[in-house]
Amino acid sequence: MALNPIKHGIGMTSQRTRERLIARLREEGIRDEVVLAAMLEIPRHIFVDEAIASRAYEDTALPIGYGQTISQPYIVARMTEILRGGAPLGKVLEIGTGCGYQTAVLSKVAQEVYSVERINPLLMKARNHLRELRARNVKLKYADGAMGIPELAPYDGIMVTCGATIVPQELLQQLAVGGRMVIPVGSGDQVLTLIERTPDSYVQTKLELVKFVPLLGGIA
Repeated sequence: MALNPIKHGIGMTSQRTRERLIARLREEGIRDEVVLAAMLEIPRHIFVDEAIASRAYEDTALPIGYGQTISQPYIVARMTEILRGGAPLGKVLEIGTGCGYQTAVLSKVAQEVYSVERINPLLMKARNHLRELRARNVKLKYADGAMGIPELAPYDGIMVTCGATIVPQELLQQLAVGGRMVIPVGSGDQVLTLIERTPDSYVQTKLELVKFVPLLGGIA
């Protein structure tokens, strides 16, 4: 009988291992219990290659190929916590699907998740991972992430998981009034930035230094 890789396969996949990660996230200042519950539920080890799966629950970024990484769990939790702002999320746009781990976490805290990836082989991997987790409220698109998905706008939340030198105007236009965007911004040092849309303006709040792969245009 084939074993379910979510429950079996390597020694680092136990519930206790995940609980230790959640304890570390609490120590690092994550307070949103909805986010922590989502992080506890999602098996991070299925999103990385088997050769490094034993490191899946370390609080560190790991390579996923094509010059990309799976984000550090603290950053995933922090960005999700900021995006929620303590309130339920409706429709969310994610820029940079990657391996699909952040997408999977968002699927647990939002009603609908639309995610864009410009690297097709990564998108195929992410689709398989999310299918395995039965994340039915997620839709993926192979496209230029900087353009978003305007035909489905507006979004209650937009999360950008790659660093932008400036905030793309196209994404600002797709944010609903009252919505929140979380995006790393900067040409040198990147600063995690919260953008909130009011009826007549956008309010930016700079939060903390981060390091992400760059936001690139086009598809690959």
